[in-house]
Amino acid sequence: MTKADDNKVLIAEDNPTSRKCIKRQLESLGYNVIGVAKTGPEVVEMASELNPSFIVMDIDMPEMDGITAAKAITTKGPLPIILVTGHSSEELTSKDIIHSTDELALKATEAGVFAYLVKPVARKELMPSIKLAFARYNEFMNLKDEMKSLQEALETRKLVERAKGILMKRCKISEEEAFKLLQAQSQKENKKLKMIAEMVVSASGIM
Repeated sequence: MTKADDNKVLIAEDNPTSRKCIKRQLESLGYNVIGVAKTGPEVVEMASELNPSFIVMDIDMPEMDGITAAKAITTKGPLPIILVTGHSSEELTSKDIIHSTDELALKATEAGVFAYLVKPVARKELMPSIKLAFARYNEFMNLKDEMKSLQEALETRKLVERAKGILMKRCKISEEEAFKLLQAQSQKENKKLKMIAEMVVSASGIM
């Protein structure tokens, strides 16, 4: 699978109320909820059996947390995963979290998480997060084609996400514009995207 282009979604949430709410919202947006998991091991097994287009998964689940489950799922192949977190008190948005240097965010990026939602999940935030997850997934697949291995692609993705965050902040541009800027520089200098991202991150550290 090179692009996530259909609407089969798997939900992983141990809280019954949150589970019903997310399911109802996804269905109202036209998505086909093909399965609902209540634990980490259950979502890993269901992901393998049901082949969903993407997964909306709580970070705190019994037996196995969301990040560990995401890592187990993506070991078999990349898949758009949206992580639901209850850290609303931190007042973090999806874009803030994905570009954070926080250890938790870095682990999530390594595990193949492509977007975040903060509880309580609002319908108006669900579609943008799904679109963001798809965009980052397709971006990652392009990186993977450029790299030799999945692990190298994951390492490159971490660098690219950090570089995009730096450009977005310094140049006051969108995430898409930041990625295009990295791509353009990569083509101009005839260097891999990883090298360009490293240069941006290094330059930011010096400044």
